[in-house]
Amino acid sequence: MATKKMAAKKKAKTNSRPRSKAAARKPAKKVVKLASKNPATAKAAASNGFPRPSGKPWGEAGRALDGVRILDFTHVQSGPTCTQLLAYMGADVIKVERPGVGDITRGQLRDVKGADSLYFTMLNGSKRSITIDSKHPKGREVLDRLVKQCDVLVENFAPGALDRMGLTWEHIHKLNPRMIVASVKGFGPGPYEDCKVYENVAQCAGGAASTTGFREGPPLVTGAQIGDSGTGLHLALGIVAALYQRNRTGRGQKVLCAMQDGVLNLARVKLRDQQRLKHGPLTEYSQYGEGVPFGQATPRAGNDSGGGQPGWILKCKGWESDPDAYIYFITQAPVWAAICDLIGKPEWKTDPDFATPPARLPRLKHIFATIEQWTATKTKFEVMETCNKYDIPVGPILSMREIADEPSLRTTGTVVEVDHPTRGPYLTVGNPIKLSDSPADVRRSPLLGEHTDEVLRDVLRFSEKEIADIKASGALSAAEKKAEAA
Repeated sequence: MATKKMAAKKKAKTNSRPRSKAAARKPAKKVVKLASKNPATAKAAASNGFPRPSGKPWGEAGRALDGVRILDFTHVQSGPTCTQLLAYMGADVIKVERPGVGDITRGQLRDVKGADSLYFTMLNGSKRSITIDSKHPKGREVLDRLVKQCDVLVENFAPGALDRMGLTWEHIHKLNPRMIVASVKGFGPGPYEDCKVYENVAQCAGGAASTTGFREGPPLVTGAQIGDSGTGLHLALGIVAALYQRNRTGRGQKVLCAMQDGVLNLARVKLRDQQRLKHGPLTEYSQYGEGVPFGQATPRAGNDSGGGQPGWILKCKGWESDPDAYIYFITQAPVWAAICDLIGKPEWKTDPDFATPPARLPRLKHIFATIEQWTATKTKFEVMETCNKYDIPVGPILSMREIADEPSLRTTGTVVEVDHPTRGPYLTVGNPIKLSDSPADVRRSPLLGEHTDEVLRDVLRFSEKEIADIKASGALSAAEKKAEAA
C-alpha cells in the first residue's frame, strides 16, 4: 500500500457548488459504456410494466434516489449519517435548522475559528440548509408546506420531541399520506424507551462493550461509531425499503431504528457465542487453550478472531516508536504449512503438538510469539506482501494518517477532498456503497441557512412577496426576530 501524500487529490476533488434542483445534478465522471439496447429485453420489460432499459451510458441515467426529497430534522451523528448517505445517492436532502444556531455540532470540536467544525461538515455533505423557527406561526406554515412536498421525514430527537413540535404522525399523514417518517431512538419500546442515548451508551446497552477488551480488564468501547453511524446506516436501509413498498401501497409508514438494536445486530456473533456456551466451552477462544474456565456470559476475547480461526495482533518492524506498526495475523488451517515455512518452523507441519488445529489451541500463545519474532523483522506492508503470496490472511493496522494519504481510497471515492468557503479544503468519507449506474454525489456541507431562499422559491413555490413577508415575520432569522420584538 502506498502512502504518498495527496497523490490523487485532483482526481478525487468534487464540485462543491450548491445546486438548486436534484434534476440539475450531473455525474462527476462520464462512463462511455452503453447500457443494453437489446430489443427483446426492452419488449419483455415493457410487457411486465417496467420501464424500458435506459439507452444512456452507464452512470449517466441519473442517480439512484433522484426525485426523492428528504425533510431532515436530524442533528449530531446518527440521523445525519443516514441522510448524508441518501444525499450521496441522489436524494434532495433539506436540513431544517434553528435560526442563528443550527445543528449543535457546527460549533463542537471546532478547529478553525469562525468555521463549521469537521464534526458537522463530515456528516452533512451534499445537503441543503434552511433555517426555520418551528414555534413561529409563519415557521409552522413553511414546515407544513415542506411536509407536503417531501417523501421522507427523518429525525433523531429525544422521544416525544417531534410530537411537541406539532408534527405528530396523524398531522403529518393528514398533510401527506405518502410521507415516510423515519426515526432513530436510543431504545425500542420497553422500560428504557424514554432514556437519552449517546454513542458509548448504545455500545454498552447493545452488548458490544461487555465483549470488547481483554478478559483480565474492564469492558471497552470501540472507536468505530457503531451506535450512531451504525444505526444511521440501518435507518437508511429501512427508508429505502419503505420507499420501495410505497410503490405498491401508495402510502407511507413509520421506520424506527433503535441504537441498542443496531449495535446488537453488529455484535450478533457474540449472541451466537452466548448460546453456544450452553453446550460447552468456546474452543476457538484463546482462554480455552490456556485452561481458563468460562463463565455464564460471552467473555471478552482480546484480539481473538470471531470466526473460529485463531488470530492475534503482532508487532512489526518499528513498533518501538510507531504505535501502529502492527499486523493482524490469522493462523488459518489451510495455509498452516506455508506459515510454518515462512517463520522457519517446517518441523511444525508434522509435529503432533502443532500439526492440527485442536493440537495448536493450548499452544497459541507460544505460536503467536514465534510468528511475532518473524513479523518484527519486517514492516507491516512487507509482511502483508509476503503473506498474500501464500493466501495467508493478514491485515496491517492502518493509522488514520495512512488512510487519509492512501491514493487508492481517493481514486475509489472512499476518501474525498471537498472545498469549503470558510474552512477551505477538508477530507470526508465518501459513499461506502458503490453503485455502477449511480455515481456518488459528494459535495460540501451547507452553511447555516444557505439554501433558505432557494427552498422557499423553488421547492415550496412561495412568491417573492410571500418570501419577503415570511422573512419580515422573524420566522427564519433569529436576529430579525429579536429586532422586530425590540
